[in-house]
Amino acid sequence: MRRRMKSRFLACAAALGLSIVPITSADAFLLGGIVYDPTNYAQNLLTAARTLEMINNQIKQLTNEAQMIANQAKELTNLPYSAKAAIASRLAQIDNLIKTANGIAYDVATVDAAFKMYFPEDYSAFSNAAMGAAAHQHWKETSRAFHDAMLIQAQVAETVRDDAATLDTLVQESQSAVGGLQAAQAGNQLIALQTKQSMQTAQMLAVQYRAEALERARQIQSEERARVRRERFLGDGSAYTPS
Repeated sequence: MRRRMKSRFLACAAALGLSIVPITSADAFLLGGIVYDPTNYAQNLLTAARTLEMINNQIKQLTNEAQMIANQAKELTNLPYSAKAAIASRLAQIDNLIKTANGIAYDVATVDAAFKMYFPEDYSAFSNAAMGAAAHQHWKETSRAFHDAMLIQAQVAETVRDDAATLDTLVQESQSAVGGLQAAQAGNQLIALQTKQSMQTAQMLAVQYRAEALERARQIQSEERARVRRERFLGDGSAYTPS
């Protein structure tokens, strides 16, 4: 019976992860037919307490690792809002206006050829009627250029209003970002919006300066035609003598 009780005690202790110290203490005594050793019992309690503390530490470590994984997932979460399509669309609207602009096209080769044709350097071989037609062409090109500039300015003004709404949304998304990736993506989109505004400002200035350049060229051509007409009016400078 004593052996059976001892075997059960050892089995229970093993199931709890306890190490049982052999009964060698002189303080051991019989209690209800069972050998009881206070020293061995105290050591087993100490072992159980240490085992429980180790398990608690492992639970805390696993909890911290789970929280760390959750935080990493937040850091990798994409921003739910994207202004890319809106920004690209507004730039495309201005680009389409420039491509469909009247008058001289906005590419280097065409500008060079058209300018040489519409704004010749010498009018000495032109008739008065041809110079009049050239003057009308210059006026038409300059008028078209200023019209294009006004269209671009109006389009830019419209996109500025749209950009204000996009900016407000991006700022809100940046402030409510749950991780580093969302904050970075919101920041990148804000930079893209700023770049888009700089690009459309450059486009607007290019169209404006083009109109001013054509106006200045028209004035120069007008001065040259006036010089040719004056020389023709004055002739060779010889006084008139009646025959």
